[in-house]
Amino acid sequence: MRIAIIGGGVMGEAIVSALLRQGVAAADDIAVCEVLDDRRRYLSEKHGVATFADAFRAVDGAGLVVFAVKPQEFPAAAAPLAGRLGERSVLSIMAGVRLASIVAALGSDRVARAMPNTPAQIGEGITVWTAAPGLDSEALEDIRCLLGALGQEVYVDDEKYVEMATAVSGSGPGFVFLLLEALIDGAVHIGLRREVATRLVYQTVLGSVRYAEVTGRHPAELRAQVVSPGGTTAAGLLALERSGVRAAIVEAIEAAYRRALELGGK
Repeated sequence: MRIAIIGGGVMGEAIVSALLRQGVAAADDIAVCEVLDDRRRYLSEKHGVATFADAFRAVDGAGLVVFAVKPQEFPAAAAPLAGRLGERSVLSIMAGVRLASIVAALGSDRVARAMPNTPAQIGEGITVWTAAPGLDSEALEDIRCLLGALGQEVYVDDEKYVEMATAVSGSGPGFVFLLLEALIDGAVHIGLRREVATRLVYQTVLGSVRYAEVTGRHPAELRAQVVSPGGTTAAGLLALERSGVRAAIVEAIEAAYRRALELGGK
């Protein structure tokens, strides 16, 4: 299957890299539409894919068209393709652009919408996605295969869950990076060298997540396992609870969700 990607930015390139790395598509089967000359040259030279400034030339012969542009750029990107996509399937990874808006702009109901996240750039992402009724089982499987190259994928049958996932898995890496930064800064504050602090924090977080996955036990149970009466972890957790960290995290997800709804016009 030939795949056309509209938008050769960070996520567009991440999709190209994942498709090639996982063997989902060969370079000859990928075309990228990108308006910037330098970016087109870079993508062509680095990945060996065909690049075009014209969207309709990029989608020529493609069975799947991926929109990887910024939401505010979608109207201009969609205009040359409106009513001209025929039986091609469409996948959008644009935050906040709802299925109804994509269907209306393109004149096709063969549309799916996905919310990948930053770790997709190294094949460790998780993507929540849904689809309009116009896509058949074969098209859905093609999209599932593409998203699987980016990491894990989760299909939902109601678009509202994509908005919720935007706040959790979409914005979540930003929250995690802030936590990593704070843990490292705290370690440096008490006297550890930054490179040592960074290594300790990264592996502590990676190992803790993996341990939770493998055991399948509730995080509260695992936390209680670490806490000794009157110990260091108990003292640290008390400071976190007094500072309202738990409530702040919940509020951050709620704020991100509200913003996702605003971007989607709800």
